[in-house]
Amino acid sequence: MTHTHVAGAIHADVSSPGPQWLQRPVDANSLDPQLWSRTVSRDESGQLQVGGVAADALMAQHGSPLYVVDESDLRSRARAFAEAFTGWDVYYAAKAFICRAVGRWVSEEGLGIDVCSLGELTVALQAGIDPARIGHHGNNKSVEELELAVTSRVGRIIVDSLQEISRLEELCARHQVTARVLVRVTAGVEAHTHEYIATAHEDQKFGFSITNGQAMVAMVRCHVSPHLELLGIHSHIGSQIFATDGFEVAARRTMKLLHQFTDATGAELAELDLGGGFGIRYTEADSPATPDELAGNLREIVEHEARAYQMQVPRMSIEPGRAISGPSTLALYTVGTIKPVDLDGGQQRLYVSVDGGMSDNIRPALYAAQYSAVLANRVTDAPTVLSRVVGKHCESGDILVHDVFLPNDIVPGDVIAIPAMGAYSRALASNYNHATKPAVVSVRDGQVATLLRRETLEDLLAFDVS
Repeated sequence: MTHTHVAGAIHADVSSPGPQWLQRPVDANSLDPQLWSRTVSRDESGQLQVGGVAADALMAQHGSPLYVVDESDLRSRARAFAEAFTGWDVYYAAKAFICRAVGRWVSEEGLGIDVCSLGELTVALQAGIDPARIGHHGNNKSVEELELAVTSRVGRIIVDSLQEISRLEELCARHQVTARVLVRVTAGVEAHTHEYIATAHEDQKFGFSITNGQAMVAMVRCHVSPHLELLGIHSHIGSQIFATDGFEVAARRTMKLLHQFTDATGAELAELDLGGGFGIRYTEADSPATPDELAGNLREIVEHEARAYQMQVPRMSIEPGRAISGPSTLALYTVGTIKPVDLDGGQQRLYVSVDGGMSDNIRPALYAAQYSAVLANRVTDAPTVLSRVVGKHCESGDILVHDVFLPNDIVPGDVIAIPAMGAYSRALASNYNHATKPAVVSVRDGQVATLLRRETLEDLLAFDVS
């Protein structure tokens, strides 16, 4: 099985109307259990259910479009990472999706939380998460957010520039505290992913380069500072990664850097964070590793490098975000219009327009990310046709699902469900065309809770003070 390239159709065979991996389903009513959260099923009428609650009931109460979080599934994925990586620190990457409830859930399942803005830090603190279990990222942290991190005594701040180190020292001196820090380094590894989400090659905004010595300079600077406690180093090679090859190279280079630091200073650093970026299944072409498989591979890699440098294995940490929240959430949309379009070679594609779009999931427009979709409100025995699920925005790139087989009897008013929408969809949502952001609800054992209410036009107009 091949993996979906995150750039999707950009790299597809242009002679084919659909990607080679896309298979026509034998039964349009079937649900691939690897694509959907654990409690998703269909009832006898074909209505999609989450945690025992039907899609039509959810939409009747909370409107359309709608994000639906399977709480049991999200908790189980967080717990699986905590158990697989026993002895390591696991931080949930809040940038994938955060609200106070999700912050509480992952904390209750034994995870810390990684934030990268003043807003995310504030939400984490308001969720009641122990500040000692919060890590704070960001390549351009403001004085305001650094001050909140310092005064809240977050467990670690991942420093990303010499200017930030200076700001942090000034704040620590003013408040008479010591900040615990990791130095973010770029290991020169380009993960097999899209340019916009590959973060360990040299020509990008994050971290200090190992190659040109910047990383060592930053580490020594933090080590000698009376206001900072240098814990170790941090590396993150990208997102939606399936193979561990890149982590092997990153571990080798970061462990060598730890060894060189000890030789230069006589001090041993206790921690190494390999970041996150673990891929999930968006389509039938994706085959991600399980947490147990990831843990086994990463442990072997780190232990091998430690033996090579005759070092103790440092305290290790990882930062899964997408792998926890992504598969746990689906999105529901209502069909508005249907339009068949003739393609070259006598083929045809059905354009299915729904009441959302790039404002609630920018990933397909940003880097042609691929998704799957099903008819969610009824049973059908109609043949399937190559389709494209598109939004209502005034952009030709407003596409939610590039290629999918949907039944040819689909009509306005039908409901489309898209799995794996829990990461970087609501988190990246916008108000383009003055669209209002959908609500986010959670379902568990038949009980529904609102996590984020639906925006209204009144909310948008409240910002317009002219």
